[in-house]
Amino acid sequence: MDITTAVFNAARDGKLKLIQKLLSNKSPEELEALAEEKTQGGTPLLIAARYGHLDVVDYLIVHCKANVELGGSVNFDGETIEGAPPLWAASAAGHLPVVKALLRHGASVNKATLTNSTPLRAACFDGHLDIVRYLVEHRADMEVANRHGHTCLMISCYKGHKDIAKFLLDRGADVNRKSVKGNTALHDCAESGSLDILKMLLKTGARTERDGYGMTPLLAASVTGHTNIVEYLAHQPRASREERIDALELLGATFVDKKRDLLGAMKYWRRAMELRQPGGKAGRVGKPPPGPPVPAYGCAREASSARELEALITDPDKMRMQALLVRERILGPSHPDTSYYIRYRGAVYADSGNFERCVSLWKYALDMQQSNLDPLSPMTASSFLSFAELFSFVLQDRAKGAPAARVSFHDLMTVLGKSVREVERAVAQKDDPPEAPQFTKALAIILHLLFLLEKLECDGEQEHRKKHAVYRLLKLNPRGRRGYTPLHMAADKETTSVGRYPVGRFPSRPVAALLLECGADADARDLDNNTPLHVAARNGCPDIMALLVEAGAHFDATNADGKAPYQLLDERHAAHPALCPLNYVTLQCLAARAVEKHRLPYRGLISEEMEAFIELH
Repeated sequence: MDITTAVFNAARDGKLKLIQKLLSNKSPEELEALAEEKTQGGTPLLIAARYGHLDVVDYLIVHCKANVELGGSVNFDGETIEGAPPLWAASAAGHLPVVKALLRHGASVNKATLTNSTPLRAACFDGHLDIVRYLVEHRADMEVANRHGHTCLMISCYKGHKDIAKFLLDRGADVNRKSVKGNTALHDCAESGSLDILKMLLKTGARTERDGYGMTPLLAASVTGHTNIVEYLAHQPRASREERIDALELLGATFVDKKRDLLGAMKYWRRAMELRQPGGKAGRVGKPPPGPPVPAYGCAREASSARELEALITDPDKMRMQALLVRERILGPSHPDTSYYIRYRGAVYADSGNFERCVSLWKYALDMQQSNLDPLSPMTASSFLSFAELFSFVLQDRAKGAPAARVSFHDLMTVLGKSVREVERAVAQKDDPPEAPQFTKALAIILHLLFLLEKLECDGEQEHRKKHAVYRLLKLNPRGRRGYTPLHMAADKETTSVGRYPVGRFPSRPVAALLLECGADADARDLDNNTPLHVAARNGCPDIMALLVEAGAHFDATNADGKAPYQLLDERHAAHPALCPLNYVTLQCLAARAVEKHRLPYRGLISEEMEAFIELH
């Protein structure tokens, strides 16, 4: 174990004497360098602060001159926080003596993580009132929001820390501050069920406004199922009759899908119907005219009278469709909960073996997501992955002789077409290029769908549709991690790991063959100048290498390290009869390598095609 790791481990375990022994013979320059060396993403000071070892913190700062501002990676509750300074770690973990020491030694009270979370916000999140008070007394800014626009007051409300919320309000925290998505501290209380804090906010002048999805705190409480908040806000004078109706109907939908309580749902739907059709002078509040019937919902319609509502109680499936209809009408298709619960209901059908209903609902949800969410949204990617996993599961069952379950070419092809469309949407955003991890995942899912499609028998027209979709993809020249093309990814075993459940196995010769047939460039280069042949060689796939060579790939093309693909093969595969280098090296290749080896001038003296050929080698 090297000395850096040893010091790191000792700082984590609070072993000051061991640290002193390890560093006893080091010069001041060496001590300072060791104090700033990162192991497992963090410095010794950061780790000592995270675990509350005050004596170690003092020693590292005073004796080793450790930088009190140097951030790193720390883990809290299974989540890695990047760029966390020592003060943030000590505040999040609740170590007040360490917080005091760091501030005493000059730590900046508002130094934030990479997501703009301050030490004060960290203390508010985990409910450390003593640290919150101390930081505020030492000029911590209560209004610094994280990257989502969530303030210290918002997070204390969401986490239900009443004493911290009261302290912040008493110190003048902005009770009506809005996040990036337009929610306020009232929304956070409604979503977490903190009624006492919500009452306190209202007394302090909190306004009941709508967020970016048009949700009031009352509707937010209905979505999350906090009946105490719903009942309190519904009886406030500021709540209109229409909003109370929506809240009760939405709460009923939540009881169906989230609480799985059909009788409870019926109770709230009855109350809403009574509000729609009251006696006396109050007029009837009707529902909007229904839109076109939705086949995914079995063409169900919302109940518009007490009689129609009571008829639902005899058919649980109709009640479940009623919940989806209610949620879509009130929340709208752009709200993430709308498509989420459609997918949830589809998953329930899949668990019971009704794959047809599942696919129908998931397709409807996917259309909704692609029409309302940004390209490569995590929710949309999750939908595509769920389809791939479902299709793989059904195909495996069919291979085992399971009855009834089947995957149709139409279903798989429809999802493939939509996934290619998602990549087209992402590439079209020229001013905002797609993030590499999201783009890589989207390409991997497409390759898994192709893997599954290759298992189905296709007629001529179906084969044409499949290849046309692949052609559309290749025409975009999409690139994943490390600059990989789809062909690189088809030859890479890492493509196998795309979700929690197995779908396709890579490297995949059938997928690589399909890509080549549709025009994939066999000599495409990644960021390290590797061709698909290099990737196939590293992954020990002589069959894919032979396929690539047959398609015209240069067997002696070199990467950034000057290595040709055959030089990357291990002994088990180098003896493959189809991969003898002499079978593929032409006189042109030898000449090009000689030009490079002897550094002969050629740029501008020969054609561009010949220049490119020489550079390939």
